[in-house]
Amino acid sequence: MRPADVLAIGETMVMVTPTAGGRLDADSSFILRPGGAESNVAALLAQLGHTTAWAGAVGRDPLGDLVVDSLRARGVDVGLVHRDDERPTAVYFKDPTSSGTAVYYYRRGSAASVMTAADVAGWAAWPARVTHISGITAAISPQCLELTRHIVFDRPLRPSVVSFDVNHRPRLWDGADAASVLLELARRADIVFVGRDEAAALWGTTDAESVRALLDGPTYLIVKDAAIEAVGFTPTGVHRAPSLPVEVIDAVGAGDAFAAGWLSGFLDGRDEVTRLRLGHYAASRVLMSPADLADLPPADEVVSLLAEAGGGHHHVADRRSCH
Repeated sequence: MRPADVLAIGETMVMVTPTAGGRLDADSSFILRPGGAESNVAALLAQLGHTTAWAGAVGRDPLGDLVVDSLRARGVDVGLVHRDDERPTAVYFKDPTSSGTAVYYYRRGSAASVMTAADVAGWAAWPARVTHISGITAAISPQCLELTRHIVFDRPLRPSVVSFDVNHRPRLWDGADAASVLLELARRADIVFVGRDEAAALWGTTDAESVRALLDGPTYLIVKDAAIEAVGFTPTGVHRAPSLPVEVIDAVGAGDAFAAGWLSGFLDGRDEVTRLRLGHYAASRVLMSPADLADLPPADEVVSLLAEAGGGHHHVADRRSCH
């Protein structure tokens, strides 16, 4: 196994989505694609030129084959993926409407839902500069919550930097105390991504600064304020990059793309504002795509495009991922 820039850990499902203009009904045709917040980040980072791996579990079924084969084709190393002989690969369906995209999950009892903290020992030999996880994994099952806590609190993958996307999905928590669980995880991670509205709903914060006051532990805190701006709280100070709305086809996956763009800049040692702008750029490409992923050029080309666009006036909008 080659060393990775980023090891992404979490569940990847098969996304079932109507072809352009369709709805979730008997008259539409559909496409199947892998869909998982963490593997989305790995796949987009691979396009940007980084070495990435995804650790998770899928069934030993055709849908599991689709996930593994698709991610491998996108440049993600899948050598750490467990194939479960008894449990299935999870699926979710997207129903695009004029007011937004509804998402329906079928993931209870999936192969990934029984991942445990013990699985991390098998991943520890994989040297990665950054380990990326999200609050979605914490919500899938009690075992996955312990897995997430183990990675964030106990640091078994040290010296890897822990990147945590809050990714609050209320439906997945089923009445559990998401606010306190996600707060303790976010406070202990090294890099945290959170939407301003997401933080407001969870913790009652009002702006980026109040989020930082609550989350004072992370070395890097990135607060995304939809079509307005992204704010990075870092060791060198507070940095802002304004957003420019784009024509949105589907917002699902855009938050993952933002994280991938920012992490690309972090891995390459780019300045703080360029990291935010890389996040905006990657998010814009996914916003204009019907799938959770979009094609991205290498990071150097993106940075050149951003430089040509000029400072501050040609930024693109970020939306949070919807799954």
